[in-house]
Amino acid sequence: MKAATASIIAGAVLLLAGVLLLLDALRVLDTALLVWPFIFGTAGAVFLAVFSRSRDYWWAAIPGFVLLGLAAVSATTQLWPESAGDWPGSLFFLFICAGFAAVYIRVRANWWALIPCGVMLTLALVVALPPALDGSPAAAVLFLGLAATFASLTVTPERMKWPLIPAAGLAVLGLSFAIQSAVSFRAMEYLTAVVPLVAGLGLLYYAFLSRRGGSRHTGHAVADPMKPGLGEAHGGR
Repeated sequence: MKAATASIIAGAVLLLAGVLLLLDALRVLDTALLVWPFIFGTAGAVFLAVFSRSRDYWWAAIPGFVLLGLAAVSATTQLWPESAGDWPGSLFFLFICAGFAAVYIRVRANWWALIPCGVMLTLALVVALPPALDGSPAAAVLFLGLAATFASLTVTPERMKWPLIPAAGLAVLGLSFAIQSAVSFRAMEYLTAVVPLVAGLGLLYYAFLSRRGGSRHTGHAVADPMKPGLGEAHGGR
């Protein structure tokens, strides 16, 4: 780490420590509650400083944001213990999501980072749902979020197609739970059987069309060399 960068980090840490000690001396804030948030936040800032130096240090974003998430959760639960509710857990998942997003943004070849990024974002949404939406609505958000995560891999520079398979399966499950939360249980018994049947038939039909198109293309490729060229036809004459 360069001397200037280390000096900036050390100066910011000392400045923040001085502010906290001053607030404690003035009886404005009990700094004992902020010891662990301060430690986690400082460690996270160090990792993010390493991350900002070079593309080769993309890995530092993950521990950096995890430590910042721990600092935020610790500060929230200690300063507002009664009103925090489930938000600290959702906030922690969002910080982890930001870490993996930073990894992908820094190096686009790290497409794998989108998977934990989407999973963490989905979990953050599930945790943030009100208690009245537990059960089928939460399951619908979970599976649809995971489906969107895999579907996002198809728009990366690699243009991968295999993520569509788990995305389709997860989307079917998510839609099933979404419908279950909106209709009666009796109707859902039929829908849970119909939706997989329709999805399976659609996938089989798509596979049939793909194989049929591939067969036609292969047949033309084999037949073309057997045809006489234009020069050969004229030569025969």
